[in-house]
Amino acid sequence: MRIFYAVQATGNGHISRAMELLPHLQQYGEVDIFLSGQNSSLQLDAPVAYRSKGLSLFYTEKGGLHYGRIARHLNPVRLYKEIHELPVEQYDFVINDFEFITAQACRLKKVPSVNFGHQASFLSPHTPRPSKRDFVGELILKHYGRASRYIGLHFRPYDDFILTPVIRKQIADAYAIDKGHVTVYLPAHSEGVLEQALAPLKDIPFQVFSAGRKVERQKDHITFKPVDKQQFAESLITCHGIITGAGFETPAEALHLGKKLMVIPIRGQYEQLCNAAAIEDLGGSVVHQISRDFGYRFYHWLNQSAPAHYETRYSTEAIVARVMNTVPDAAGMETEAPRFFPELQIG
Repeated sequence: MRIFYAVQATGNGHISRAMELLPHLQQYGEVDIFLSGQNSSLQLDAPVAYRSKGLSLFYTEKGGLHYGRIARHLNPVRLYKEIHELPVEQYDFVINDFEFITAQACRLKKVPSVNFGHQASFLSPHTPRPSKRDFVGELILKHYGRASRYIGLHFRPYDDFILTPVIRKQIADAYAIDKGHVTVYLPAHSEGVLEQALAPLKDIPFQVFSAGRKVERQKDHITFKPVDKQQFAESLITCHGIITGAGFETPAEALHLGKKLMVIPIRGQYEQLCNAAAIEDLGGSVVHQISRDFGYRFYHWLNQSAPAHYETRYSTEAIVARVMNTVPDAAGMETEAPRFFPELQIG
């Protein structure tokens, strides 16, 4: 079987998940990867058959979307060409992790596909949303990566087509301990903004993973580290708590380890506001921006909040088996009737 796997590279989470899934997918056949986007700082440890700049996101220094840079990098002529040239019709099975070019190529060529990933979970009305819904945000979540079938991932199985997160084996097998430091991963904030916010909190050691940093730098109680999956996993396993964006993979790993979790959603990114609502329900803390009262809010979180937690229900092997047993239909009709997953094994 030839499998086409489209991976969104607008952040590190999709790539981290892809690296965990790939060995299991390869049990079913030859896998060709399409990597789309240019915002990730992690390298995909596998050959990439197709590469595109895709539709990439860019951020301001203070944790918001940079709409000007996003618009400047938008190239409709290139997208049109790539949509028509992407050879999805040459594959037996197409898996799309919320990637626009693949979705449009499959639609154009009437090739069935499965949208598999976190964003697919938002097809359900039961998936948590913020108190104020965003009309445009809802449209993007539901139509950006359109497919024939959907299998979602979320912190909880909010609907019968939603599975619990794919957790890296290193994290899943880890014995969590507390060495007292706070791990920080906020790639939408500049190192300067983070240093200014953390500098007054002198009694707490911080390990800050900074996008673009090549070598480690020590500044008093703050250690700035390059984004490295091994070092980050070790920091997360041994931290007292973590401050991160309201993405999916990193909060899911923190929840799995039972760590204190504070998330700062990227402003203007509706999906992160939805995730923040879900994290708050699970006991995590949400801060919407680093402002003058950040120190007060940090110590309240550190001293008053309990660790958030959830139980992982499905093994990675079982999740991949569920994806590969899905039969998408080119007309968009469901050809596999069952909506429940009794065959999945607890992991």
